[in-house]
Parts: sequence; structure tokens; C-alpha cells
Amino acid sequence: MIQQEEVLELLEEYNRKKITVATLGSHSALQILKGAKEEGFKTLAICKEGREIVYERFRAADEIIILKDYKKMLQSEMVKKLQEKNCVFVPHGSLIAYVGVESIENKLRLPLIGNRRILRYEADRSAERRWLEEANVKMPKETKNPREINALSIVKFPGAKGGRGYFLVSSYGEFIRKSKKMLEKKRITEEDLKKATIQEYIPGVNVYISYFYSPLKNEVELFGMDRRYEANIDGMARIPAADQINSYIEPSYVVVGNAPIVARESLLGEVFRMGDRIVEVSKKIAPPGMLGAFCLETMVTHKLEFIAFEISTRIVAGTNPFTAGSPYSYLLYGNNMSMGRRIAVELKNALREGKEKLLIT
Repeated sequence: MIQQEEVLELLEEYNRKKITVATLGSHSALQILKGAKEEGFKTLAICKEGREIVYERFRAADEIIILKDYKKMLQSEMVKKLQEKNCVFVPHGSLIAYVGVESIENKLRLPLIGNRRILRYEADRSAERRWLEEANVKMPKETKNPREINALSIVKFPGAKGGRGYFLVSSYGEFIRKSKKMLEKKRITEEDLKKATIQEYIPGVNVYISYFYSPLKNEVELFGMDRRYEANIDGMARIPAADQINSYIEPSYVVVGNAPIVARESLLGEVFRMGDRIVEVSKKIAPPGMLGAFCLETMVTHKLEFIAFEISTRIVAGTNPFTAGSPYSYLLYGNNMSMGRRIAVELKNALREGKEKLLIT
């Protein structure tokens, strides 16, 4: 495990007047890079070959490094090159999915904004569940043994997969049948199946709550809320039930995009209380705890209860609709405060105040 002391020593060798905010060219990179530029930082995007067009056309990065495989960024000569450019790295879901938690923990020898130790909780759903339960956040019932499935449940897989491979089941027989089909079509692997989580399916409105915990202010900020559009499950709602039965369309939960939500104001008190409890518990389970952006992924029931099914321990793509700010960030900061810029503001203040150790690991 890369130790924080090692990273802070590396940061001490940086030219503070030429800090570069770097990230993987994917996921939420546009707002991360734009926000960093607005706060006066140089910016750098590491892109997989063929994906650089997005960052060229939006002129989001001062420099673009193109690689054939994202994992090549872990090679010693590449890491050294990024260190020489005074790079501070912002993690997001694509970094976790393509580079991997273990590599982030043990090989990515760059100053990282946030707690690299807590990223593991996205891949370990049992540890994630213990965290949320200790924070007194309601979660769906979980079925450990597929043979015990007796109600509509969703089968989910670890990591930042964007809903890929998820499927619904109501019985053990259905679990076996659908698992076999998913394996045959190579939508999932045997390893995925071993690590699968089977959760009670909660009907309601999916609300993804994006927070920012400022270690400099010791305060949890509500940044925004969104819902996800998933293919093809959302599209199936447009097909009459009789036609669905005869269509043999295989449901999928792959995330295609995000849309903003503004919750009724009476719900916001519980939103803040959940965020506060999550951060408080995080400091015990993975010191120094949750730092910066995170997201609680919930369903809101007809009883106006929040039922959480996941937590993302970094910036999520659900903040992308708020590149110019959200209704909630506006209340705190006025116009033009994206989550990407909020991260850059915290970095800028930490560097200015000499409090890097509160934010960077």
C-alpha cells in the first residue's frame, strides 16, 4: 500500500506554481479538467487511443497523453513523467474500472485527491454494507444463498461497471437460468458470479445524491441529485406489457446518461443526516475517512424513505449535468460551481493553507 507520507514527500518536491490536475480521459473528466482550469491549474488528460477527440474538441486539457491501454499509465517511466509534470490525480469511476483498486493502492505513485484506501469499498459490497449499516442508513434485504431467493431481487456485480450485467430474478431456478445465459453471452464471468450481490428489488424513484466532504471545513455539502437512464430497462417501459412478454428482449441496466432531480425540500434534512453519518463512520473504518466527492445511491419509496443500495467513494458521472452548477451548489457558491471545480477549489485552498495532508493521499 502506498503510504500518505510517501505521497506528501513527493508533493514537497513539486513546483507549487506549476501544479497540474490530471485525470483519466473518461467518465467525468470534462468537468474535472474545466474546473481545474477555472481555478488556475494546468490540466492533463490520459486518454485511451481513439477517445482523445472529446478532449481535443472541448479544449479541456492543456496536454493529452494517448495510450493503447489505460494500465500503461502505471509503468514506471509514465509515472515518472507525470511526477515531473507536477501532477495531482483526480480519481473517478473509469480509473477504478480500467486500472483497478489494487493498482491505485499499490502502483499509482502520484498525489491523489481523496482517500485511496476507501476506494476499495466500491469493490467489496459486504464491507460497503457494514459501513452503511453502521451509519444507520437503510439498505435492501440481501440474500446470501441464491437458493433462498423468494422475492423479486436484483443480481449485481462488484466494481464500477455502470450497471453492466445486472439482472432480475424471482427464484433460484431463474437465477441459474439467467446466470447461464449471461455467462454464455460473456456479459459476466464466473468470477463476477462468485462475487455477485443479490438484493431485494425496491420499487421507487432512483435518486443519486452527490455530496462533497470538505476536510478543510469539516463539513458535508449537498452538491446535487440525479437519476440514471439505463438501457434497455428504461426503454422497455415504452413497450406495452403484452408485447414485452412476446418480445424476448433481455433487460439490461447499462447506464447511458444522467438527468437532474430536485428533491422536495422536506427530504433534505435526512439527506444531510445520512451524509454526516457516512463521513463520521468512514473516519473509523478507513482513516482519514471520506475526503471530497462521494455519492449515495438510493431508491426513494412511496413512504418517502431513502433505501441505499450503493455508495461511490469519488466523483460520479451523475454530477455531469451540473457542469455549470446545480440548484444546491448555487445556494452555497452561486453560479458555475461544478463538482470538478469544487474539487479544484479544495485543492487550491489546501495548498495555500499548507493542509495538503487533509486532502491528498
